[in-house]
Amino acid sequence: MKNFSLVILALAVVMSFSSIFVVQEGEKAIVLLFSKVQKDSNDTAVVYGPGLNFKVPFFSQVRRLDARIQTLDGAPDRFVTSEKKDLIVDSYVKWRINDFSAFYLRARGDKQYAETLLKQKVNNGLRTNFGSRTIKEIVSGERSELMEEALVQASESAQELGIEVLDVRVKQINLPQEVSSSIFQRMRAERTAVAKEHRSEGQEKAETIRAEVDRRVTVMLADAERNARTVRGQGDAEAAGIYANAYNKDAEFFSFVRSLEAYKKTFKDKQDVMIISPDSDFFNYMKGANAQ
Repeated sequence: MKNFSLVILALAVVMSFSSIFVVQEGEKAIVLLFSKVQKDSNDTAVVYGPGLNFKVPFFSQVRRLDARIQTLDGAPDRFVTSEKKDLIVDSYVKWRINDFSAFYLRARGDKQYAETLLKQKVNNGLRTNFGSRTIKEIVSGERSELMEEALVQASESAQELGIEVLDVRVKQINLPQEVSSSIFQRMRAERTAVAKEHRSEGQEKAETIRAEVDRRVTVMLADAERNARTVRGQGDAEAAGIYANAYNKDAEFFSFVRSLEAYKKTFKDKQDVMIISPDSDFFNYMKGANAQ
């Protein structure tokens, strides 16, 4: 009897624990009874919020789902405009589960699988909106309108997944790599041509300035040489005039001084040797009465 009571107590404890489940903050849960979603009297799926909850033991399975706002930010996709021009568009989607039963049945309760399906639906909407606009309209004026229309289309198509789309945003729009490369090459060639033109204009101006400076230098040197010759001529004339006045005042003394200067210049080096006749005029003031 005692053992039977222990068995009954153990079964009661096990049943108690198997009938209790906890839902964490930020989660919600649905319960599967015989592999079917548990519903209420109104045929609506029963959704359990955070906290301690109860279920039928042994026959029920709990599926916890993230009830927070999710961000779908995948790789950029290629879209074609109305001009048949390719664009690489980087976008993101804000979403959350609003029908947990439909989400479990349609998306298997798998977040990654649900985002794969949602990405396809959002891209279909974006492809339609990009395909009806030109690049100029997308970039300059209708970007906000495009995102609003994409949000409406994504919300409508995502309802069957039990997903509520809160926002669709286009982060960045780029040209494909091959188109960007060709554009950059063309821009580089244009900038190179402009740079060459500026360099040639600069060289031309430099040559003009250099020629003008050389001309001015030549003129200045010629003027300086002419002025130097004029001054030199005036100095020679004044010197000649001074010499003439001195000579006219005392010709004999002037000749004597000139002879002394000649002797000084001639005999300044002791090793100099000069062969000359003694009666030469060179020694006129060193002999005879003139020497006295």
